[in-house]
Amino acid sequence: MTDQHLAILGGGNMGRALIGGLLRRGTRPEHIVVGESFEAARAALAADFGVQATTDNAAAVAPADVVVVAVKPQDAAHVLPPLQASLQRAHPVIISVAAGIRISALERWCGAGVPVVRAMPNRPALVGAGATGLFAPAGVASEQRGLAERVMQAVGEVVWVADEDHLDVVTALSGSGPAYFFLFAELLMQGAIDLGLEPAVARRLAIATLHGAGQLVHAGDGDLARMRAEVTSRGGTTEAALNVLLTADLRSIAARALESATRRSRELASQFGAT
Repeated sequence: MTDQHLAILGGGNMGRALIGGLLRRGTRPEHIVVGESFEAARAALAADFGVQATTDNAAAVAPADVVVVAVKPQDAAHVLPPLQASLQRAHPVIISVAAGIRISALERWCGAGVPVVRAMPNRPALVGAGATGLFAPAGVASEQRGLAERVMQAVGEVVWVADEDHLDVVTALSGSGPAYFFLFAELLMQGAIDLGLEPAVARRLAIATLHGAGQLVHAGDGDLARMRAEVTSRGGTTEAALNVLLTADLRSIAARALESATRRSRELASQFGAT
C-alpha cells in the first residue's frame, strides 16, 4: 500500500484503526486524507498520525485510488451521493465498512461503474487483530479485490464470502463474536469468585486464559475440535466441566444465538441498506 492514495470517510474508531494499520505497513501519511466533520477529531488525526483531515469530502476523494466508507450506516446515504461526480471521474475502489448497507445502495449512490466492496470487520481491528469478511460483486476485477484485501489486512485477517447475504452470518460470528467470549470469561470469573477466589485474582486469570487460548489456537492449525481434545484428559477436570456444558445443550444455545444475531443483522440491513 505504499503507492496508493486513500481517502477515509469517517475518522472514528474503525477509521483510526485502518490508518494506524496502514501506516505500520508502509503507507505514507501524505497518501491518506480523512473526511471528518468534527474539528476535535480532525485535530486528533493530524496529531496522532500526521495525516490530513478535512471537512471537504470531495477534495478527499478526488486523488484517491481507494475510498473507505467508515461513516455510520445511517449517514452513508447523505455522505456518498454528493460525491458521485468526483467518484465517477476517479473510479476508485470503494470499501464500505458501514454495517448493513447493501452493494445495490452503494452502487446507486456512487454511480455506475465504480467498483464497490463490502467489508465486515470486528472490534479487535482496533488492536490489529481483527477478522474481516469481504464481499464483491462479479464486476469487481481481481486486482481491485486484491487492493481491498490489502487495505483490510492492515487490521487483521481477511476472508472472502461468496454471497452478500453471508455477511450477515459474518456479523453474527466474528462481528458480534468478541462479546460472546467476553461474556463467557465474565461468567467463569464470577463462578470462580463464588467458589472463594479473590475477585482480582479471578479477573486476571480469566483475562489471561482468554488471551492465551486465542494465541494458542491462532498459532495452531485451526483444528478446534482436536485442540479441545488435547486439553481434555479422560476422567479429568476439563472433561467434568465440558460434560456440564454439553448436557446443558451449549451447542443448541450457540446455534440459536448466531441465528438470532444473523436475523437481527438482516433486519438492520433492511432498515439502513434499502435502496
